[in-house]
Amino acid sequence: MSYVIRHDRAAYRFQTEVEGVPCVLDYLLAAGVMTITHTGVPAEVGGRGIAAALVQSAMDTARNEGWKVVPACSYAAAWMQRHPDYADLLA
Repeated sequence: MSYVIRHDRAAYRFQTEVEGVPCVLDYLLAAGVMTITHTGVPAEVGGRGIAAALVQSAMDTARNEGWKVVPACSYAAAWMQRHPDYADLLA
């Protein structure tokens, strides 16, 4: 399934809404390094690949911006292990 993910640069957040439920990925940005601090998908809409879509959107943005990534969030770290094609982004 495809989700409309918005990047709110001012809030350091990627977000989408599924069935009226907000889902987010929060990050910090310093010196060209994106540190993913939290991926939140409430249980009522979980299990649909929403967190994966949020992380992939963040990774694609990091690649396009020339940023490195620190996956401080356990979900983002696991996602990166499952997607070695993004390993070049690791800070």
